[in-house]
Amino acid sequence: MIYTVGGIKGGSGKTTIATNLTVFLLQQGRDVILVDADDQESATDFTSFRHQSLDREIGYTAVKLTGRELHASVTRLATKYDDIVIDTGGRDTVSQRSALTISHAYLVPFAPRSLDIWTLRKVENLIAEVTPFNPGLKCLTFINKADARGTYKEEAGDLLRESTYLQFLDTAVGNRISFANAAATGLGVLEMKPADEKAVAEINELCRCVQEAVSVVNQNSK
Repeated sequence: MIYTVGGIKGGSGKTTIATNLTVFLLQQGRDVILVDADDQESATDFTSFRHQSLDREIGYTAVKLTGRELHASVTRLATKYDDIVIDTGGRDTVSQRSALTISHAYLVPFAPRSLDIWTLRKVENLIAEVTPFNPGLKCLTFINKADARGTYKEEAGDLLRESTYLQFLDTAVGNRISFANAAATGLGVLEMKPADEKAVAEINELCRCVQEAVSVVNQNSK
């Protein structure tokens, strides 16, 4: 599988999702490569922290690829790895478009804030332009960095459900300090000790939902 985590708005937690998805796949025994396609290089920083924490036994392969070279390089790497996770920036870039033309799944996290949700139409326009080149692309969206209080999560979910381009996953990832603490040491929340059981449950549920949605598409295409 090739998963691209992206969007148009920065600050929605894309790298958090990409790195925790990578760790989730590792724990399933998958051979994974994490591609940093973001100019901010947040996934590269995560990997550097992981090298320090785990004495260089990080468990996955990490590469930095941007621009037009991403398409050819990922296509070649796809023959050597079980899964590829691509972390793109929060802008409509050549890197993100290149990734979408070869991905099986496009994951778009939205923080439940008005400025984030109103970029939904821009994301839909991007998908509409890219899908003719990759008609099998499964586009998934969900709430990330959700607060426990307030109705913002429900209101944002209602808007995302209305999208004709994105399938809404009715599972939210909370705005928890454990995600930041884990990232600072290059770990996923699934690896932290002591474990944040709520964060662990949220990541496991999200990743299972993503795998289920993508597997349905693959079965239908056979």
